[in-house]
Formats: sequence, C-alpha cells, structure tokens
Amino acid sequence: MSPSLDELLTCPPALLDSTFDQLRTLLVVYETGSALRAARVLGREQSSVQKQLDTLNRSSQALCGEVLTVRQGRGKDFLFTPTGETSVELARTTFASWLESIHWSRRRLGRMLTVGTTEFTLPIVSRAWQRVSEEFRQREVEFKVAHVRTKDLWTRLETKQVDLICGSIVSTPEGDLRLRDYEIVEYARGQALLLTNLPEAELPDAPVRTSALAGVPLVVPPAGLVADLLATWYGAGFRDRLNVVADIDDVHYGLSLLRSGFVRGCMIVTGSIGRGMAGRDDPDGVPLRAITLDDDLEPRAELMTGAFVRRDDLERYDAGHPLNRLWAAVREDVRTYTPLA
Repeated sequence: MSPSLDELLTCPPALLDSTFDQLRTLLVVYETGSALRAARVLGREQSSVQKQLDTLNRSSQALCGEVLTVRQGRGKDFLFTPTGETSVELARTTFASWLESIHWSRRRLGRMLTVGTTEFTLPIVSRAWQRVSEEFRQREVEFKVAHVRTKDLWTRLETKQVDLICGSIVSTPEGDLRLRDYEIVEYARGQALLLTNLPEAELPDAPVRTSALAGVPLVVPPAGLVADLLATWYGAGFRDRLNVVADIDDVHYGLSLLRSGFVRGCMIVTGSIGRGMAGRDDPDGVPLRAITLDDDLEPRAELMTGAFVRRDDLERYDAGHPLNRLWAAVREDVRTYTPLA
C-alpha cells in the first residue's frame, strides 16, 4: 500500500538520511560477508565501508530498536539480524524496481538498446550494427549485446530482458503460438543432420528416419535446440525412449567428445555445423560424417534461424526510434544474406 501524504511528511529523519549508496554497500557486504571483501569489490577503503555500516546500524537502532549487522570476530563473516535480513530484501527490491524503471525509460526514449544473440547468430547482429553504428554513436545510444543460450531464448524475450534477439528455434507446420506476438526476420530454415563417428559399416550413409533414432547411440544436451527437437518428436520424456550414451552441456563439448573417439555415437546438429564438421581434416581426431535425417514423425519439425522482436515494441515507437532503425537494418541485411552452403 502506498504511504499517505501525512506519512511521507512525517518520515523519521534517520530513514530520510539513508542513501542508495549506503544500501548498495549493505547488499555488497551481505553478498561478500565482510567489510574488507566488500571494500575490495567496491574499490574503496575498508574504513569507508565500515563507516557506512555503522551509520546504517545507528539508524536501524533508532528506527527499529535493532542493528542490521553484528561482528562475530576476526576473520568471520558478519551476522545479519532479523531486521538486517529484512532490510537486505527491501534494498534488493528497491534497487531492482529503480533499475527496471530507469532501463525502461532509457529504452522508451531511445537512449539504450539491448540485443540478445546466441554464439552462432552473432554475425546477424554484427552486420546489422554496421549499418546503424555511426547513427547510434552520433545519437549517443547505449548499445548492449547479451550472450543468450538457445535454451534461454524464449525466457529472455518474454521477460523483456532484451529488445531484440537472434537465435534458432524448432518450427512446426502447425505454427508456434509463441510467435503470434512477434515480428520475425527468417534467415535460414531446414532439417537437422546426424553427425557421427561411427564407421559406415555400422551406420550407412543412407538417411536415418527420425522414428528410428532409438536405434542409434545419441549424444544429447539437457536443454536447448536439440532437446526441443527431440521433445517435439518423442515427447518430454524422450530420454526414456532413446539410447542416450552421453550428456553434454554445449555443442562444442559434444563435437570434442565425438572427435576424441572416447564416445562412439551420433549427435543431432544444425545443417551448417554438420556440413562444416563432416570430413574435416583432423589428424588427431576421429573423422566425422554428416547423415541426413528423414523426418517421418508428426509433427514434422524444422530448425529456423532468425531475428525476433516484440510487435508491440515496434508499434509503440516511431520509425526513428533505435529499435525500429535496428530492425530495419536487420530486414535489409537478410535481403543480401547468403546462407552457408
């Protein structure tokens, strides 16, 4: 509930004297455990941090009858009292609300733009940025690029942590309801490939039906594009229906695992990765082959790489807003883009 005017006018002086800087110091001390470690993180003298803590403790004692922190002896972390714990949570909420509001205002006014991209779609943002970089510099637009894992793509979009995002998703003919609120610039679409270190005598070069994937040893990530693809074909419990011989955190580790020969099996990859890795001359590694996947399961699924932006954001801002200018640059880029062979 919002405070009344009378409550605002009668705020205790000790509360009004508290500053954002003091609250930030309290949070850093809570995270690091001591004034010394907090001082190192903040780039300050330990005495400066301790002075702020002492001030906050005196104010809390006057306001609530209990200090926020208690020293426990040399080399030991501060003990936070119940009032201290509550104050830390209030400080976190306060900072989060203010920062969110500031970021939203800067975005609305075209002073800041945040773009998310996966490792493999970074070139899309790079090329679009080259088209608008000089304009953005002249307008003093703060341009940020955030690394996004494929498994976090939708979360970043839906929670509005980024203004525009580039990545790959699983697309089905029935369409994805999540796309209805977004504008999309599509760069590539196609079937995944099966990359394997198994000899041809064991796994022929003939296309492998998706319904037959249970018959091959698979190297599978816990989440992300490939996991979404397998879940589309086999359901959320796809691991129980497939022969998973190794779990990987990312595609690079999976490629290294196959090249090492330590694990014999197959990994589902995008077409560009599969074609790029197959037949690569590596005297110290096991040769890899790319095998076509024949999608005979319903719903049929493809991998789509593109750029995504919330339609409401584009419509909310005028054509000269940095987001619309960058989106126009992405649309122009796709017209001249040549997919990897």
